[in-house]
Amino acid sequence: MYNILFICYGNICRSPMAEMIFKDLIYKNNKRYKFSCASRATSIEELGNDIYPQAKNKLIENGIKVERHCAAQIKKDDYENYDYIIVMEERNIRDVLKIIGDDYDNKIHLLLEFTKNTKDIDDPWYTGDFDVAYQEIYEGCIGLYNYLLSKEVNNEV
Repeated sequence: MYNILFICYGNICRSPMAEMIFKDLIYKNNKRYKFSCASRATSIEELGNDIYPQAKNKLIENGIKVERHCAAQIKKDDYENYDYIIVMEERNIRDVLKIIGDDYDNKIHLLLEFTKNTKDIDDPWYTGDFDVAYQEIYEGCIGLYNYLLSKEVNNEV
């Protein structure tokens, strides 16, 4: 089983969107036994808060089930508990490393590394563009899902 942790700055927009999209993907493809995922923040600013209303609405608008959410910060031991730590932007990598220390197992990746469009996913809390954020996160989740399935097929697990 792959344990995946999605990370963004506040854990109220991008990372919970990625978590819900990825869960929807694995449930619809009957792969719950192969994957588990969660999401966290690098900051403490939004701890305890639910998904930002516009992010939640964008998920619902796209037919994604929204589960109860409570923003939480990544902890040092999360590095040992997850196989992949998937961040939304370069800044998140620096912030995660401040918390966990070294990425000695090469677990930290940008979500869009798994697509043809490797770049940061801009924070829609600041840009207001939840459509673009959703599309990029969805594309990244599909790419990550396919990458992990191909690793399994190629016996790289």
